[in-house]
Amino acid sequence: MAKKSDPNSKLIAENRQARYHYAIQSDLEAGIVLTGSEVKSLRRGGANIAESYASVENGELWLINGYIAAYKEAGVFGHEERRRRKLLVSKRQLSELWNAVRREGMTIVPLKMYFNDRGRVKLAIGVAKGKKLADKRETEAKRDWNRQKQRLLKQQG
Repeated sequence: MAKKSDPNSKLIAENRQARYHYAIQSDLEAGIVLTGSEVKSLRRGGANIAESYASVENGELWLINGYIAAYKEAGVFGHEERRRRKLLVSKRQLSELWNAVRREGMTIVPLKMYFNDRGRVKLAIGVAKGKKLADKRETEAKRDWNRQKQRLLKQQG
């Protein structure tokens, strides 16, 4: 029997430029610590993770410069829009991330923010290495060639 798509499971924000600027080596799912007004704002779709990154500090993983729009109904009990938010990963995953960043010069990049099937906010993060200009050109050329190929196949078929 096919699974019904859950109305709670939906994409909130996506970092589309991440795969262009970085070569993603591996990715994992992390929980995120939020306040009530932040969750309500996310349900309305007010988030941006395009300019954010994750950092390991004092044995904890933090999302830095992630934007969640203010929730007007919260009034004075609202949240700061660009505050640092703690990410929840296991100790083993945290040590792997720390080693990748420290030894190999990798960066931890948020890829997308979404509600999972239980209605919890999750953040897909990737361990990535920055691309050089030539690599970016190569990626663009491959994408253009695939588009041309699809057009040709569509015309022939």
